[in-house]
Amino acid sequence: MEADLRLIVDLVIVLATALGGGLLASALKQPPLLGYILAGVVIGPAGLAGIREVVQVETLAQFGVTLLLFSLGVEFSLGKLRRVGAIALGGGLLQMGLTIGLTAYAVSATGWLSPRAGVVLGTILALSSTAVALKSLAETGQTESLAGQAMLGILIVQDLAVGLILAVLPALSATWDDLGLALGLALVKLLGFSVGALALGRWGVPPLLRFLAQRESRELFLLGVICLCVGIALFTQKLGLSSEMGAFVAGVMIADVEYADQTLAYVEPLRDVFGALFFASIGMLIDPQFILAHAPLIAGLVLLVMVGKFLVVVPVTRLFGYSWPMAVLVGCGLSQIGEFSFILATAGQGLGLISRHIYLLVVGTTAITLLVSPVLLQWVGHLLERWQMAGEPESLKVVSLFRDHLVICGYGQIGQDVAQIVAAHGGSLLILEQSERAIAQVRRRELTYLPGDATSWSILHRANLSQARAMVITIPDLASIRLCLKRALQLAGDLEIIVCAPRKEYIDALYRLGATKVIHPDFEASLGLSSHLLTQLGVPLEQIQLELAEIRNHHYQDLSLAEAVCLLPITPPSLSSAS
Repeated sequence: MEADLRLIVDLVIVLATALGGGLLASALKQPPLLGYILAGVVIGPAGLAGIREVVQVETLAQFGVTLLLFSLGVEFSLGKLRRVGAIALGGGLLQMGLTIGLTAYAVSATGWLSPRAGVVLGTILALSSTAVALKSLAETGQTESLAGQAMLGILIVQDLAVGLILAVLPALSATWDDLGLALGLALVKLLGFSVGALALGRWGVPPLLRFLAQRESRELFLLGVICLCVGIALFTQKLGLSSEMGAFVAGVMIADVEYADQTLAYVEPLRDVFGALFFASIGMLIDPQFILAHAPLIAGLVLLVMVGKFLVVVPVTRLFGYSWPMAVLVGCGLSQIGEFSFILATAGQGLGLISRHIYLLVVGTTAITLLVSPVLLQWVGHLLERWQMAGEPESLKVVSLFRDHLVICGYGQIGQDVAQIVAAHGGSLLILEQSERAIAQVRRRELTYLPGDATSWSILHRANLSQARAMVITIPDLASIRLCLKRALQLAGDLEIIVCAPRKEYIDALYRLGATKVIHPDFEASLGLSSHLLTQLGVPLEQIQLELAEIRNHHYQDLSLAEAVCLLPITPPSLSSAS
């Protein structure tokens, strides 16, 4: 009982300190996860030593990793993975291979480590942090951008490779024959697990979630989802693969099921709490005294690792057709060393492949890169955005082919719906889209399009915006929306531009940038439902339209108030008779 009480007290201390660190980081306009990591440094064994049950806290923190990767799997479905399949598989494997090869060659050529130790070190450095990148992308609104999707695609391939790497590591301390056998066995396990996961995701998971949903109990649904996630994670660990990979695969199983959004909504609060615990546990591994004692060496290693990974990732990203700004963002986002590298470093030390001194250097270097990377990604993203926005229009010949047309930037679900409705009424359309998958759909529907980035001067010039009737921007990430909006207004200042805001926090900012109308899908769904219900209550259609127009003119702000102050007094017949 006393031990259990100590654990509860330690958890409260960790979470409270993480809250304080997160608030401090937020006040300094930095990602909260930096505050979580620093909180772990303060209360960890090398800091104030305020935590006595460190092992138990770290064990619970692993649950945070499991939930983070499970949520990532739910959000990053197989359909999204196919969008960036080329760079995810080709780019991810190429990046890992180059990083491992260059690291092994460098350390063995200088005589610092043996070739096998160099391979282990290269494997540790090749991994980037899915958790840190995911948090950073979410906080900067770039999760749905092409750069964000490419980044997450490469990270997923890295996470999938962790299980294979852990299976091969023991053989590195034996003969080359054992290495081949271990690699073959790991591939067989991975292939068998993949086939089983596909079968379970197709025929097992949907009926289970449907059964849980029919119970009409939030608690039972959440418990069932958690058991599924943890159960698959533990099963993959028993197979000799990584539990983290199992958690991600469990999320992917649910991603394309109709209950995916409901699952994510239930799991997110737990994920955030245990995620903070996980980042704080990373901070507990940091030994400030060791870092200070080896400050020049660790600073050099941090610079070498981050610059080296950046120089590997950027050309690889460019090789798959991404622009320089996107490649730079991907390079910055993947320049840190991942949290799974702690697991590989621990396994490598236990097998005698790397020394204790190298292990401590790896831990210190990894921790510093995890601290620096979110700030770097945020800073470089803002810098690139300002640089692109500050650019002057290129001197290009405007194509006069398009006139009296509606320009739709982005052919996602909303763009498709708008295009279908306008085309049905004989309207002239021009689609601006750079995703080849989306362009294939445009071709099948025989719509007019320009392939390319809607934020590009050349594409916007060719769209002949000065002769357009209106422009609709449905791009999913804020940075691209802002750049597209500003450049469109520079080319055609009086053009009517309707923007679909991905988050409600962006509405006022987009109006200030010059958007004619800013639409938010969730609010519009609420207005549509309310309009239908008011019609059923007998409210005149003209009055409903007037009230909805007032709400839109107030930028949906009245929907956040206790009373919608812009609404006209309504006394529907059915309500008055009931009173």
